[in-house]
Amino acid sequence: MSPVITTPLAEFLSQPNIESSPAWEFLNGCAIQKPMPTLFHSRLQRNLVNYINRHTDEFEAVQELRCLVPPYSPVPDISIIAIARLPDQDGPFDGTPDWLIEIRSPDQSTLDLQKKILHCLSNGTQLAWLIDPTRQQIWVWQGDDLPLVCSGSDTLPALGNLPELTVNAVMAMTQRQSGIEAV
Repeated sequence: MSPVITTPLAEFLSQPNIESSPAWEFLNGCAIQKPMPTLFHSRLQRNLVNYINRHTDEFEAVQELRCLVPPYSPVPDISIIAIARLPDQDGPFDGTPDWLIEIRSPDQSTLDLQKKILHCLSNGTQLAWLIDPTRQQIWVWQGDDLPLVCSGSDTLPALGNLPELTVNAVMAMTQRQSGIEAV
């Protein structure tokens, strides 16, 4: 990710191109365009959103939702928000998701993704996953705890009453048939 411009958040939000695909984020005073997702990234994102929404009525999972967390405006790959917190009007979400999920693309800096996650955690996010399909790992943050690095058959923490998910089950969601239907 390379910085493009440096502006205040309000000026960034008035830019006409920030909702083009892929979306633009505002982090550390810089507008940064997210990388174009790959096939496996897109499948994983879709399958995970569908899985979460199918298994909980307490939260809603949304892909690529702009969040306003001054002085940042992140666009997590997946934002999971308590239904009671969702606004009635359309537009960016004012605040942090309860749970956010980032899927690392090969050309993305893990450190940059971690900084975005830590900013959200320090502003109200309860749970964050950083999925690294290349390494077959998921970094998990909860509250102020240090991150856990999960792999293989490790069970992942989640919000709501979701059935248990393992790292292997999440990684299987990169495939056309996610294999998670049996869970």
